[in-house]
Amino acid sequence: MSVKTFLLPDLGEGLTEAELVKWLVAVGDTIVIDQPIAEVETAKSMVEVPSPYAGTVHELHGSVGEMVMVDSPLFSVLEEGATAPAAVPEPRATTPVREVAQNYRDEERAGTKSPESEGSGNVLIGYGTPDGLSAKARKRRPRPGAANAPAPNVPERAVVADPRSAPLVISPLVRKLARDRGIEIAKLTGSGPDGLILRSDIEAASAATTVPAAVSAPEPVGVTAAAPATAPPAAAASSEELDARSGLAISSRTPISGVRKTIAQAMTRSRSEIPEATVWVDVDATNLLQLRAAMKATDPENTPGILAFIARFVVAGLQKYPALNTRIEHNAQGDAEIIGFDGINLGIAAQTDRGLMVPAIRNAQRLSARGLNAELARLTEVTRTGKATVAELTSGTFTLNNYGVFGVDGSAAIINYPEVAILGVGRIIDKPWVVGGELAVRKVTELTLAFDHRVCDGGTAAGFLRFVADAMENPAAVLADL
Repeated sequence: MSVKTFLLPDLGEGLTEAELVKWLVAVGDTIVIDQPIAEVETAKSMVEVPSPYAGTVHELHGSVGEMVMVDSPLFSVLEEGATAPAAVPEPRATTPVREVAQNYRDEERAGTKSPESEGSGNVLIGYGTPDGLSAKARKRRPRPGAANAPAPNVPERAVVADPRSAPLVISPLVRKLARDRGIEIAKLTGSGPDGLILRSDIEAASAATTVPAAVSAPEPVGVTAAAPATAPPAAAASSEELDARSGLAISSRTPISGVRKTIAQAMTRSRSEIPEATVWVDVDATNLLQLRAAMKATDPENTPGILAFIARFVVAGLQKYPALNTRIEHNAQGDAEIIGFDGINLGIAAQTDRGLMVPAIRNAQRLSARGLNAELARLTEVTRTGKATVAELTSGTFTLNNYGVFGVDGSAAIINYPEVAILGVGRIIDKPWVVGGELAVRKVTELTLAFDHRVCDGGTAAGFLRFVADAMENPAAVLADL
């Protein structure tokens, strides 16, 4: 077949969906192998998706802002030297499901089959598959009963109509609509071709379950009291949605997706799985600020920032108290194990337009304060521009969070799952402090350590926190050994 369809691959870390941010080409454009076709945003990072085919862009499957599921069609290419498919469809035995392409987009459905494809095998800029691996290697596992597949002369899509098999693959929008309205897709009979489940099927099922409830309860969101049970949701929706609980008008609905969805899932898992404890201490950082000021006066271009110094003290503290640089995993027998690491990947929490990200300085124990400062600057830049790699965003073993930049003193931080500890640094401000028996104004900050009580007890956590605090109060003595 002259038309090759590219399916969105797994972009790493087992992610199942990505948001389509921008098309970099248009239908009719001539492209070459590995040319970027689209920008997509996963829960981890922004990436460019290249084409494994050369030719002419035949179709773009999806609109900007749409969530695209892994293994769903992303774009189609008419190969070089080939002509567009004839108006008369070829036999289905040799043609992928292309004759219903218009309905395919109109009904916002995803492909039901992995088209045969060959190309470069690259799936991401900088993340190519091994040589010779094509999109065929990313086919989904066959559905149950695949061994009894029909003969080649029988239309393959007829198998999907079998009530014993899973429903047709549908678009992310239809899946989300069903999930939001509590509709079980497996129990629906689709009204589309061969039982394909359409958006109208979800809306009809939703209307059937929500409208009767208005008899004895506050009217459902988006349904007027006068709406008949058989009216479609579009006719029943009011111009001003009211929240049934508060009685207030609903001003906006913001889907939890992409980075925000990942953050929500990670924070929920952290709170539900980790028995967390917190210790904190006030620290006189006057000497540290004076030391940095003196260095900056003599070498302003190469003086590390305060956070880089603190990061170096944290790394030294983790080398002294390695229990906080671990992870809890379960072995094949289901027993919990504490996994230690030969090295420290120091995650640095960074607030970006896409949400809170935690890029990691890998093998931070090998770097000086200057080296850490350079990596901090680089990682902050690539993270804020959406160019950080999946590895940089997921490889941390301990997190340092400088929430002092937001003007707060402390925070009950949530551990960055699956790590076991996080250290927060508050703002540095003038406070009264006793020095040598006399009251003085000093530069004071607060350190807060949240840790997993399964990996260590309070003595270890307090020892680490005190080590970092002492290093900040007497930096010259500690830096001499680093």
